[in-house]
Amino acid sequence: MPDSTDPLHRPRLTVVGVGADGRLDETAAALVRDAEILLGGRRHLAVVPEVAGQTRLPWPSPLAEGLPAMLEEVRGRRVVALASGDPMLSGIGTTLIRVLGADDVRVLPAVSSPALARARMGWPAEESVVVTLVGRHEARLLREVAPGRRLLLLTSGPETPAIVAELLVETGNPDAAITLLGDLGSPRESRVTRTAREWTDMPSDAVPALHVLAVEIPATSISWTSSWVAGLPDDVFENDGQLTKRDLRASALARLRPAPGQHLWDIGAGAGSVGIEWLRAHPTCRTTAVEADPARAARIARNAVRLGVPDLRVVEGRAPGALADLDTPDAVFIGGGASRPGVLDACLAALRPGGRLVAHGVTLETEQLLADAFRTHGGELTRIAVETARPVGGFTGWTPARTVTQWSLSL
Repeated sequence: MPDSTDPLHRPRLTVVGVGADGRLDETAAALVRDAEILLGGRRHLAVVPEVAGQTRLPWPSPLAEGLPAMLEEVRGRRVVALASGDPMLSGIGTTLIRVLGADDVRVLPAVSSPALARARMGWPAEESVVVTLVGRHEARLLREVAPGRRLLLLTSGPETPAIVAELLVETGNPDAAITLLGDLGSPRESRVTRTAREWTDMPSDAVPALHVLAVEIPATSISWTSSWVAGLPDDVFENDGQLTKRDLRASALARLRPAPGQHLWDIGAGAGSVGIEWLRAHPTCRTTAVEADPARAARIARNAVRLGVPDLRVVEGRAPGALADLDTPDAVFIGGGASRPGVLDACLAALRPGGRLVAHGVTLETEQLLADAFRTHGGELTRIAVETARPVGGFTGWTPARTVTQWSLSL
Protein backbone atom coordinates (compact mmCIF):
# COMPACT_ATOMS: atom_id res chain seq x y z
CA MET A 1 0.00 0.00 0.00
CA PRO A 2 1.49 3.41 -0.92
CA ASP A 3 2.42 5.81 1.85
CA SER A 4 0.72 9.18 1.32
CA THR A 5 3.44 10.85 3.46
CA ASP A 6 6.18 9.64 1.11
CA PRO A 7 7.24 12.59 -1.15
CA LEU A 8 7.54 10.16 -4.08
CA HIS A 9 3.89 9.16 -3.69
CA ARG A 10 1.67 11.66 -5.46
CA PRO A 11 -1.97 11.60 -4.32
CA ARG A 12 -4.65 11.91 -6.96
CA LEU A 13 -6.10 14.93 -5.21
CA THR A 14 -5.26 17.46 -2.47
CA VAL A 15 -7.97 19.01 -0.31
CA VAL A 16 -7.18 22.49 1.00
CA GLY A 17 -9.12 23.99 3.90
CA VAL A 18 -10.11 27.64 3.44
CA GLY A 19 -11.10 30.05 6.19
CA ALA A 20 -14.16 32.28 5.92
CA ASP A 21 -11.93 35.17 4.84
CA GLY A 22 -10.47 33.14 1.96
CA ARG A 23 -6.89 33.40 3.22
CA LEU A 24 -4.47 30.53 2.61
CA ASP A 25 -1.08 29.84 4.13
CA GLU A 26 1.96 29.79 1.84
CA THR A 27 1.88 26.03 1.22
CA ALA A 28 -1.85 25.94 0.46
CA ALA A 29 -1.66 29.03 -1.77
CA ALA A 30 1.15 27.46 -3.81
CA LEU A 31 -0.85 24.27 -4.29
CA VAL A 32 -3.89 26.23 -5.45
CA ARG A 33 -1.81 28.28 -7.92
CA ASP A 34 -0.15 25.15 -9.31
CA ALA A 35 -3.38 23.17 -9.77
CA GLU A 36 -4.55 22.38 -13.27
CA ILE A 37 -8.02 21.62 -11.92
CA LEU A 38 -9.58 23.43 -8.97
CA LEU A 39 -12.70 21.87 -7.47
CA GLY A 40 -15.00 23.35 -4.84
CA GLY A 41 -18.26 24.99 -3.96
CA ARG A 42 -19.05 28.17 -5.88
CA ARG A 43 -18.41 30.25 -2.75
CA HIS A 44 -14.95 28.76 -2.26
CA LEU A 45 -14.01 29.10 -5.92
CA ALA A 46 -14.98 32.77 -5.81
CA VAL A 47 -12.77 33.72 -2.84
CA VAL A 48 -9.39 32.51 -4.18
CA PRO A 49 -7.55 34.54 -6.86
CA GLU A 50 -7.99 33.57 -10.50
CA VAL A 51 -5.11 31.65 -12.16
CA ALA A 52 -4.56 31.85 -15.91
CA GLY A 53 -5.23 28.57 -17.69
CA GLN A 54 -6.66 26.89 -14.62
CA THR A 55 -9.96 24.98 -14.95
CA ARG A 56 -12.39 25.56 -12.08
CA LEU A 57 -15.24 23.12 -11.58
CA PRO A 58 -18.02 23.42 -8.97
CA TRP A 59 -19.19 20.25 -7.23
CA PRO A 60 -21.89 18.39 -9.12
CA SER A 61 -25.46 18.31 -7.83
CA PRO A 62 -26.48 15.91 -6.50
CA LEU A 63 -22.98 15.31 -5.17
CA ALA A 64 -23.13 11.57 -4.45
CA GLU A 65 -24.32 10.68 -7.93
CA GLY A 66 -22.03 13.01 -9.88
CA LEU A 67 -18.80 12.89 -7.89
CA PRO A 68 -17.31 9.57 -9.13
CA ALA A 69 -17.67 10.61 -12.79
CA MET A 70 -16.15 14.04 -12.09
CA LEU A 71 -13.14 12.51 -10.34
CA GLU A 72 -12.62 10.02 -13.16
CA GLU A 73 -12.73 12.86 -15.70
CA VAL A 74 -9.88 14.74 -13.99
CA ARG A 75 -7.75 11.66 -13.28
CA GLY A 76 -4.05 12.21 -13.99
CA ARG A 77 -4.21 16.01 -13.66
CA ARG A 78 -2.96 18.18 -10.78
CA VAL A 79 -6.20 18.47 -8.83
CA VAL A 80 -6.91 20.56 -5.74
CA ALA A 81 -10.27 20.70 -3.97
CA LEU A 82 -11.30 23.58 -1.71
CA ALA A 83 -13.23 23.03 1.51
CA SER A 84 -14.34 24.98 4.57
CA GLY A 85 -11.93 24.95 7.52
CA ASP A 86 -11.17 21.35 8.44
CA PRO A 87 -12.23 19.22 5.43
CA MET A 88 -12.52 16.15 7.68
CA LEU A 89 -15.13 17.70 9.97
CA SER A 90 -18.47 17.02 8.28
CA GLY A 91 -16.70 18.12 5.11
CA ILE A 92 -15.87 17.10 1.56
CA GLY A 93 -12.57 15.54 2.66
CA THR A 94 -14.43 12.64 4.27
CA THR A 95 -16.50 12.10 1.13
CA LEU A 96 -13.48 12.16 -1.17
CA ILE A 97 -11.60 9.62 0.94
CA ARG A 98 -14.62 7.31 0.86
CA VAL A 99 -14.64 7.50 -2.94
CA LEU A 100 -10.88 7.43 -3.66
CA GLY A 101 -9.32 5.91 -0.55
CA ALA A 102 -7.07 7.53 2.04
CA ASP A 103 -3.86 6.95 0.06
CA ASP A 104 -5.08 9.00 -2.90
CA VAL A 105 -6.24 12.05 -0.95
CA ARG A 106 -4.00 14.52 0.88
CA VAL A 107 -5.72 16.90 3.31
CA LEU A 108 -4.40 20.31 4.45
CA PRO A 109 -6.84 21.62 7.06
CA ALA A 110 -7.36 25.23 8.10
CA VAL A 111 -8.66 26.24 11.52
CA SER A 112 -12.03 24.53 12.01
CA SER A 113 -15.23 26.36 12.88
CA PRO A 114 -15.51 24.50 16.24
CA ALA A 115 -11.98 25.66 17.14
CA LEU A 116 -12.94 29.26 16.33
CA ALA A 117 -16.23 28.92 18.20
CA ARG A 118 -14.52 27.56 21.32
CA ALA A 119 -12.03 30.41 21.19
CA ARG A 120 -14.81 33.00 20.96
CA MET A 121 -16.84 31.39 23.76
CA GLY A 122 -13.86 30.62 26.01
CA TRP A 123 -14.89 26.96 26.17
CA PRO A 124 -12.15 24.32 26.62
CA ALA A 125 -12.37 21.51 24.09
CA GLU A 126 -12.60 18.90 26.84
CA GLU A 127 -15.63 20.66 28.36
CA SER A 128 -17.78 20.86 25.23
CA VAL A 129 -19.05 18.52 22.55
CA VAL A 130 -19.45 19.04 18.81
CA VAL A 131 -22.67 17.78 17.21
CA THR A 132 -23.08 17.99 13.46
CA LEU A 133 -26.54 18.77 12.13
CA VAL A 134 -25.28 19.15 8.55
CA GLY A 135 -27.59 16.94 6.52
CA ARG A 136 -28.86 15.37 9.76
CA HIS A 137 -32.03 15.57 11.81
CA GLU A 138 -31.82 18.36 14.38
CA ALA A 139 -33.15 16.06 17.13
CA ARG A 140 -29.68 14.47 17.29
CA LEU A 141 -28.71 17.23 19.72
CA LEU A 142 -31.19 15.95 22.35
CA ARG A 143 -29.00 12.95 23.19
CA GLU A 144 -26.34 15.39 24.43
CA VAL A 145 -28.59 17.56 26.60
CA ALA A 146 -27.70 17.42 30.30
CA PRO A 147 -27.38 19.94 33.16
CA GLY A 148 -24.45 22.31 32.56
CA ARG A 149 -23.65 20.74 29.18
CA ARG A 150 -22.00 22.86 26.46
CA LEU A 151 -22.77 21.98 22.85
CA LEU A 152 -21.34 23.30 19.59
CA LEU A 153 -23.80 22.62 16.79
CA LEU A 154 -22.61 22.58 13.18
CA THR A 155 -25.61 23.68 11.15
CA SER A 156 -26.78 23.58 7.57
CA GLY A 157 -29.30 26.39 7.14
CA PRO A 158 -30.68 29.68 8.50
CA GLU A 159 -33.78 27.93 9.85
CA THR A 160 -31.73 25.73 12.21
CA PRO A 161 -31.58 28.09 15.25
CA ALA A 162 -35.38 28.23 15.52
CA ILE A 163 -35.69 24.46 15.11
CA VAL A 164 -33.03 23.85 17.77
CA ALA A 165 -34.70 26.33 20.09
CA GLU A 166 -38.09 24.65 19.68
CA LEU A 167 -36.60 21.24 20.49
CA LEU A 168 -34.99 22.61 23.65
CA VAL A 169 -38.21 24.31 24.76
CA GLU A 170 -40.23 21.14 24.13
CA THR A 171 -37.83 19.09 26.27
CA GLY A 172 -37.94 21.46 29.23
CA ASN A 173 -34.95 23.72 28.54
CA PRO A 174 -36.47 27.10 27.56
CA ASP A 175 -33.73 29.01 29.40
CA ALA A 176 -30.83 27.31 27.58
CA ALA A 177 -28.49 30.00 26.22
CA ILE A 178 -28.03 29.82 22.44
CA THR A 179 -25.23 31.93 20.95
CA LEU A 180 -25.20 32.28 17.18
CA LEU A 181 -21.66 32.78 15.88
CA GLY A 182 -21.91 33.97 12.30
CA ASP A 183 -19.22 34.02 9.57
CA LEU A 184 -16.46 32.98 11.97
CA GLY A 185 -13.02 34.18 10.92
CA SER A 186 -14.30 36.71 8.39
CA PRO A 187 -14.62 40.52 8.59
CA ARG A 188 -18.41 40.00 8.86
CA GLU A 189 -18.16 37.90 12.02
CA SER A 190 -21.16 38.34 14.35
CA ARG A 191 -22.39 37.11 17.70
CA VAL A 192 -25.94 37.06 19.11
CA THR A 193 -27.04 35.38 22.36
CA ARG A 194 -30.67 34.60 23.22
CA THR A 195 -32.49 32.04 25.33
CA ALA A 196 -34.08 29.10 23.55
CA ARG A 197 -37.50 30.61 24.22
CA GLU A 198 -36.43 33.85 22.51
CA TRP A 199 -34.90 32.07 19.50
CA THR A 200 -38.16 30.30 18.60
CA ASP A 201 -39.53 33.57 17.15
CA MET A 202 -36.33 34.68 15.39
CA PRO A 203 -36.86 35.05 11.60
CA SER A 204 -34.51 32.97 9.46
CA ASP A 205 -33.59 35.96 7.28
CA ALA A 206 -31.78 37.43 10.29
CA VAL A 207 -29.48 34.38 10.48
CA PRO A 208 -26.15 34.30 8.55
CA ALA A 209 -25.93 31.37 6.15
CA LEU A 210 -22.60 30.31 7.73
CA HIS A 211 -22.89 29.90 11.48
CA VAL A 212 -22.21 27.73 14.49
CA LEU A 213 -24.59 27.50 17.45
CA ALA A 214 -23.07 27.41 20.94
CA VAL A 215 -25.64 26.02 23.37
CA GLU A 216 -25.25 26.05 27.14
CA ILE A 217 -27.75 24.07 29.20
CA PRO A 218 -28.43 25.57 32.66
CA ALA A 219 -26.78 23.69 35.51
CA THR A 220 -30.19 23.60 37.22
CA SER A 221 -31.83 21.84 34.28
CA ILE A 222 -33.66 18.63 35.21
CA SER A 223 -33.95 16.11 32.40
CA TRP A 224 -34.89 12.43 32.44
CA THR A 225 -32.95 12.00 29.18
CA SER A 226 -29.60 13.20 30.55
CA SER A 227 -28.32 9.71 31.45
CA TRP A 228 -26.93 7.23 28.95
CA VAL A 229 -27.23 4.34 31.40
CA ALA A 230 -29.94 1.89 30.32
CA GLY A 231 -33.28 2.14 32.04
CA LEU A 232 -35.12 5.35 31.11
CA PRO A 233 -38.49 5.73 32.83
CA ASP A 234 -41.26 3.85 31.05
CA ASP A 235 -43.42 6.94 30.68
CA VAL A 236 -40.93 8.72 28.40
CA PHE A 237 -41.89 6.25 25.67
CA GLU A 238 -45.18 6.72 23.88
CA ASN A 239 -46.68 3.22 23.91
CA ASP A 240 -49.85 1.15 23.75
CA GLY A 241 -48.70 -1.29 26.42
CA GLN A 242 -46.29 -3.15 24.12
CA LEU A 243 -43.18 -1.90 25.90
CA THR A 244 -40.15 -3.66 27.36
CA LYS A 245 -40.38 -2.24 30.86
CA ARG A 246 -37.54 -0.42 32.56
CA ASP A 247 -36.07 -3.23 34.72
CA LEU A 248 -36.31 -5.81 31.94
CA ARG A 249 -34.89 -3.32 29.43
CA ALA A 250 -31.89 -2.62 31.64
CA SER A 251 -31.30 -6.35 32.09
CA ALA A 252 -31.51 -7.00 28.34
CA LEU A 253 -29.16 -4.13 27.43
CA ALA A 254 -26.62 -5.25 30.03
CA ARG A 255 -26.40 -8.55 28.13
CA LEU A 256 -26.61 -7.01 24.64
CA ARG A 257 -23.60 -4.80 25.53
CA PRO A 258 -23.87 -1.78 23.19
CA ALA A 259 -20.51 -0.75 21.72
CA PRO A 260 -19.48 2.09 19.38
CA GLY A 261 -20.37 1.48 15.74
CA GLN A 262 -22.30 -1.73 16.39
CA HIS A 263 -25.67 -2.65 14.91
CA LEU A 264 -28.72 -4.00 16.77
CA TRP A 265 -31.78 -5.74 15.41
CA ASP A 266 -34.74 -4.95 17.67
CA ILE A 267 -37.35 -7.52 16.59
CA GLY A 268 -40.98 -7.15 17.59
CA ALA A 269 -39.91 -3.71 18.71
CA GLY A 270 -43.23 -2.51 20.14
CA ALA A 271 -42.42 1.02 21.31
CA GLY A 272 -38.77 0.71 20.27
CA SER A 273 -37.41 1.19 23.79
CA VAL A 274 -34.53 -1.32 23.61
CA GLY A 275 -33.35 -0.13 20.19
CA ILE A 276 -33.59 3.51 21.26
CA GLU A 277 -31.52 2.96 24.39
CA TRP A 278 -28.97 1.02 22.33
CA LEU A 279 -28.58 4.10 20.11
CA ARG A 280 -28.28 6.44 23.08
CA ALA A 281 -25.29 4.45 24.35
CA HIS A 282 -23.02 5.99 21.67
CA PRO A 283 -23.53 8.32 18.68
CA THR A 284 -22.16 5.73 16.24
CA CYS A 285 -24.42 2.86 17.33
CA ARG A 286 -27.06 1.73 14.83
CA THR A 287 -30.47 0.12 15.30
CA THR A 288 -32.91 -1.49 12.91
CA ALA A 289 -36.30 -1.92 14.56
CA VAL A 290 -38.58 -4.55 12.99
CA GLU A 291 -42.28 -4.13 13.75
CA ALA A 292 -45.27 -5.62 11.91
CA ASP A 293 -47.93 -3.22 13.22
CA PRO A 294 -48.02 0.04 11.21
CA ALA A 295 -49.22 2.17 14.14
CA ARG A 296 -46.43 0.85 16.36
CA ALA A 297 -43.85 1.34 13.62
CA ALA A 298 -44.84 5.02 13.37
CA ARG A 299 -44.76 5.30 17.15
CA ILE A 300 -41.20 3.91 17.27
CA ALA A 301 -40.05 6.63 14.87
CA ARG A 302 -41.68 9.35 17.01
CA ASN A 303 -40.06 7.99 20.16
CA ALA A 304 -36.66 7.92 18.48
CA VAL A 305 -36.90 11.58 17.47
CA ARG A 306 -38.13 12.66 20.91
CA LEU A 307 -35.27 10.85 22.64
CA GLY A 308 -32.52 12.23 20.42
CA VAL A 309 -31.80 9.25 18.13
CA PRO A 310 -33.68 10.08 14.90
CA ASP A 311 -31.36 7.88 12.81
CA LEU A 312 -33.06 4.71 14.08
CA ARG A 313 -34.29 2.72 11.07
CA VAL A 314 -37.79 1.23 11.25
CA VAL A 315 -38.66 -1.74 9.03
CA GLU A 316 -42.36 -2.46 8.87
CA GLY A 317 -42.71 -6.20 8.53
CA ARG A 318 -42.78 -9.54 10.28
CA ALA A 319 -39.76 -11.68 11.12
CA PRO A 320 -38.23 -13.84 9.80
CA GLY A 321 -39.21 -12.59 6.32
CA ALA A 322 -38.44 -8.95 7.12
CA LEU A 323 -34.88 -9.83 8.14
CA ALA A 324 -33.70 -11.05 4.74
CA ASP A 325 -32.12 -7.85 3.40
CA LEU A 326 -31.02 -6.17 6.63
CA ASP A 327 -27.40 -5.27 7.39
CA THR A 328 -25.67 -7.90 9.51
CA PRO A 329 -26.26 -7.37 13.24
CA ASP A 330 -23.76 -7.40 16.08
CA ALA A 331 -26.59 -8.01 18.54
CA VAL A 332 -30.23 -9.05 18.37
CA PHE A 333 -33.07 -8.42 20.80
CA ILE A 334 -36.29 -10.39 20.34
CA GLY A 335 -38.96 -8.68 22.38
CA GLY A 336 -41.86 -10.29 20.58
CA GLY A 337 -42.40 -13.10 18.11
CA ALA A 338 -39.66 -15.47 19.30
CA SER A 339 -42.04 -18.44 19.02
CA ARG A 340 -42.81 -17.73 15.35
CA PRO A 341 -41.25 -20.50 13.22
CA GLY A 342 -37.81 -19.62 11.92
CA VAL A 343 -37.29 -16.39 13.88
CA LEU A 344 -34.78 -17.66 16.44
CA ASP A 345 -32.84 -19.69 13.87
CA ALA A 346 -32.66 -16.74 11.45
CA CYS A 347 -31.32 -14.45 14.17
CA LEU A 348 -28.68 -16.92 15.33
CA ALA A 349 -27.56 -17.48 11.74
CA ALA A 350 -27.30 -13.73 11.05
CA LEU A 351 -25.10 -12.81 14.02
CA ARG A 352 -21.44 -11.98 13.52
CA PRO A 353 -18.77 -13.84 15.53
CA GLY A 354 -18.83 -12.30 18.98
CA GLY A 355 -22.49 -11.37 18.55
CA ARG A 356 -25.04 -11.33 21.33
CA LEU A 357 -28.68 -12.35 21.42
CA VAL A 358 -31.34 -11.72 24.05
CA ALA A 359 -34.88 -13.08 23.74
CA HIS A 360 -37.82 -12.47 26.08
CA GLY A 361 -40.88 -14.66 26.47
CA VAL A 362 -44.00 -14.43 28.64
CA THR A 363 -45.98 -17.45 27.41
CA LEU A 364 -45.44 -21.10 28.26
CA GLU A 365 -44.85 -21.85 24.58
CA THR A 366 -42.10 -19.24 24.24
CA GLU A 367 -40.59 -20.27 27.58
CA GLN A 368 -40.33 -23.86 26.33
CA LEU A 369 -38.71 -22.67 23.09
CA LEU A 370 -36.13 -20.65 25.01
CA ALA A 371 -35.46 -23.56 27.38
CA ASP A 372 -34.79 -25.78 24.35
CA ALA A 373 -32.46 -23.13 22.89
CA PHE A 374 -30.62 -22.98 26.21
CA ARG A 375 -30.12 -26.75 26.20
CA THR A 376 -28.91 -26.69 22.59
CA HIS A 377 -26.73 -23.58 22.52
CA GLY A 378 -25.93 -22.79 26.16
CA GLY A 379 -25.93 -19.18 27.30
CA GLU A 380 -27.94 -17.93 30.25
CA LEU A 381 -31.59 -18.65 31.07
CA THR A 382 -33.22 -16.38 33.63
CA ARG A 383 -36.73 -15.79 34.95
CA ILE A 384 -37.31 -12.19 35.99
CA ALA A 385 -40.18 -11.24 38.26
CA VAL A 386 -40.63 -7.58 39.19
CA GLU A 387 -43.01 -6.36 41.89
CA THR A 388 -43.86 -2.72 42.49
CA ALA A 389 -45.30 -1.15 45.65
CA ARG A 390 -48.83 0.19 45.01
CA PRO A 391 -51.72 1.39 47.21
CA VAL A 392 -54.02 -1.35 48.51
CA GLY A 393 -56.91 0.49 50.10
CA GLY A 394 -55.35 2.51 52.88
CA PHE A 395 -52.22 0.38 52.86
CA THR A 396 -49.38 -0.45 50.48
CA GLY A 397 -48.81 -3.80 48.84
CA TRP A 398 -46.74 -5.45 46.14
CA THR A 399 -48.19 -5.58 42.62
CA PRO A 400 -46.41 -8.16 40.44
CA ALA A 401 -45.76 -7.66 36.76
CA ARG A 402 -45.91 -10.63 34.42
CA THR A 403 -42.87 -12.86 34.88
CA VAL A 404 -40.54 -12.86 31.88
CA THR A 405 -38.19 -15.64 30.77
CA GLN A 406 -34.96 -14.26 29.33
CA TRP A 407 -32.50 -16.26 27.27
CA SER A 408 -29.18 -14.63 26.41
CA LEU A 409 -26.30 -15.96 24.38
CA SER A 410 -22.85 -14.62 23.40
CA LEU A 411 -21.25 -16.29 20.39
